[in-house]
Amino acid sequence: MDKRFWICGFTISATALALGFFVHGLLLRDDYLALAHLFRPQSDANAQVGWILLAYLSLGLSMTWLYRWLPPPHRSKRWHGARFGLAIALVSFVPWHLLAHAGQPFPLALSLKQIVFDVIAMLLLGLLLAWLQPHRRPLAPAPD
Repeated sequence: MDKRFWICGFTISATALALGFFVHGLLLRDDYLALAHLFRPQSDANAQVGWILLAYLSLGLSMTWLYRWLPPPHRSKRWHGARFGLAIALVSFVPWHLLAHAGQPFPLALSLKQIVFDVIAMLLLGLLLAWLQPHRRPLAPAPD
């Protein structure tokens, strides 16, 4: 794992955290407040922030690691990244929100919003990964 991996991984992690805050902290805030009795009290939730950071770090580093295993795109790297983001969403966020809906009294409308917003976030992360090109190897230094 070279320097490019770590830069890409931390960039994806930070971007995922920002997108997660935008989706779950802003766009879905009112939906969550209506169900506040199902969640931790705010003081307890604030004490769990380390786990949130660890989760997004894991997401960013694992997405970068998996993306590097794919063969480099031959044509459009944008579609390559978008397809990768969609695949990640389909094996993680979509089933997770469906299972949460089945196991918790979340309204279907909230679960569908979570799915739509998180799929969009994963598409954006896939596009960012394709743009960052973690496959690319650094050029050899120029001879003196």
